[in-house]
Amino acid sequence: MPSSSTKDRILDAALASFASRGYEATSLDAVGKELELTKQSILYWFPSKDALLEAVIARSADELSLALETALRGAGDGWGRVEAVVRSVFRLAARQPDLLGFLREVGRLGPPAATQMTLALDPLVQRASSFLEAEMDAGAMRRHDPRLLLLAIYSTVIGMVTEVEVLRALGEEPSARSLVRRRTDALQLLRSALLIEPAD
Repeated sequence: MPSSSTKDRILDAALASFASRGYEATSLDAVGKELELTKQSILYWFPSKDALLEAVIARSADELSLALETALRGAGDGWGRVEAVVRSVFRLAARQPDLLGFLREVGRLGPPAATQMTLALDPLVQRASSFLEAEMDAGAMRRHDPRLLLLAIYSTVIGMVTEVEVLRALGEEPSARSLVRRRTDALQLLRSALLIEPAD
């Protein structure tokens, strides 16, 4: 197998393990065993577990940025941009659930991992904040602190797609159908919280 493919396989396996088991509970030995590689093979590509985490964060930030940029390209203006981003995140939840689970884990880890992810995504956050500020100035959206609003939107959407045990406790069994229903609910919630509907 080509060495670049080995590197990608290690990153994929680490992402899945960090997302499902957590960073602390993941060992390089376990990742190697899953891939039928030795720990030394992993250390050839990534000199430490921390270096592996940093590489997974960098690749995940790139994938998330690409998905959101792609969604925004054909999104139009105003509410359509918010809707496009939310739909994109729910698509990721269906196609790449490990990616969103990993985002949750990085947030739980705190610095330096969370700082690395925050810095990687900062250009998107800046653009989103400017967009929300412009919509508020135009009177299309309710006035809020844009960065606090982004945090609330992020927490709501990521929670709705990654907190499986919380969903089960609330009587929601995760499935493709429930994911679509949660997307619809999230969009309705955000629309009612954000938009200033024109008076009749």
